Amino acid sequence: MKYFLFFFLFFFSFFLKIEAKDIKGNAEKGTELFKKNCTSCHSIDLEKKMIGPPLAGITEKRSREWLHKWIVDNKSLRQSGDKDAIAIYKEYGNVEMNLFPQLSEQEIDDILSFIKNPVIKKESPDDEKKEKNAKLELEENPFLIKIIVFGLSILSAILLWILYKIQILTKLLLNEDLLYKKRDKKDFWIYSVLFKFLGKKKKNFAFLSCFIGFLFLLGIYGIWIFLMKIDVNKGYKPEQPILFSHKIHSGINGIDCQYCHSSAKYSKVSGIPSANICMNCHITINEYKGDYIEKGKSREIYNQEIQKIYHSVGWNPEKREYSQNINPIQWIRIHNMPDFVHFDHSQHIITGEKMIKKSKKVDLTCNACHGDVQNMDQVEMSQDFTMEWCISCHRETEIDINNQYYQKYFSNFIQKKKGKKITIDMIGGTECAKCHY
Repeated sequence: MKYFLFFFLFFFSFFLKIEAKDIKGNAEKGTELFKKNCTSCHSIDLEKKMIGPPLAGITEKRSREWLHKWIVDNKSLRQSGDKDAIAIYKEYGNVEMNLFPQLSEQEIDDILSFIKNPVIKKESPDDEKKEKNAKLELEENPFLIKIIVFGLSILSAILLWILYKIQILTKLLLNEDLLYKKRDKKDFWIYSVLFKFLGKKKKNFAFLSCFIGFLFLLGIYGIWIFLMKIDVNKGYKPEQPILFSHKIHSGINGIDCQYCHSSAKYSKVSGIPSANICMNCHITINEYKGDYIEKGKSREIYNQEIQKIYHSVGWNPEKREYSQNINPIQWIRIHNMPDFVHFDHSQHIITGEKMIKKSKKVDLTCNACHGDVQNMDQVEMSQDFTMEWCISCHRETEIDINNQYYQKYFSNFIQKKKGKKITIDMIGGTECAKCHY
């Protein structure tokens, strides 16, 4: 009898081990599935307690069959009277776990394989070197520009004065005696130097006059170009109070622009997302685990920036609760039209979306004005945003004749121009009152 019990217990424990190890899945696929379905409640490193329990070692504590039932429909498992399921439900404040009936058995096995053997990508020390720098940027020095313009202004004044003196000198060339009668003049030395340097040939003076005139006009042109660039801030990219990489969020993780800038599609302004939008994800993502690291940055820096978000909204990640200590983030605005300019985001995104993409050859309407934001670590102003730039766009971009807006308000004009190119300027897109009212 004793031997029977011994062999019974031995085989029973053996079959339990088989059951625990009977998880045949792909850990790499499981990593992606875990990120998409589980990270809103469970820590990706499997060790930390968040909304849900830490999952490290769960495949040893629970059988494969039980885990499948729990993941697919934990509510039914509790209703069946399963004590473990009920105990977990009560332990976590009666918060019901999401149901995942859409996951197949193989996908659940993949997730469990990841939990059992977490796939951790090792970063190569050369990853940073392999990152391609799309642009080589030159930092403008405003003070240096002012010095150059001031110098050009002084030079222009000197050249103008010299031209005036040359004009007087040419009148004296034919009469050397008259020149020497001006010895008592304080500027006699100028006449003498020029006269000795150029001689009596009138062609030399004409050539010098043309050369100085050219330099004068060049100086005036340089000053004019500078004046036209005042408040044209292309390349402006201020350092924000919290480091936010659009390349990581929008480019690598594929977050849609309108998830954060939700008002852009339906209102005049695109809006600055509140920190609550950040917390939709960062309530569970308290550490950066991605492979990409911006040049000159580190994981520690990224993690510090996440802590700044918690500080701004008063979130305590240890206690997992909000406090009343709120510190609004003082973002620095980059794109800001003057008060006398009316620009409607919704009109461009909804009505002009199709033709703007075609005209500017971009995948997203946003890129037409804001540049390749998906690959920007630090957002910058990528266009001039001058009136000339806007008018040029309106003269080049066609209207979508099948759009309901144009069909309703410009149907007669579309019929007259049937088969011909119709650009925005042809329907009043360059009228002053279109943007200034």
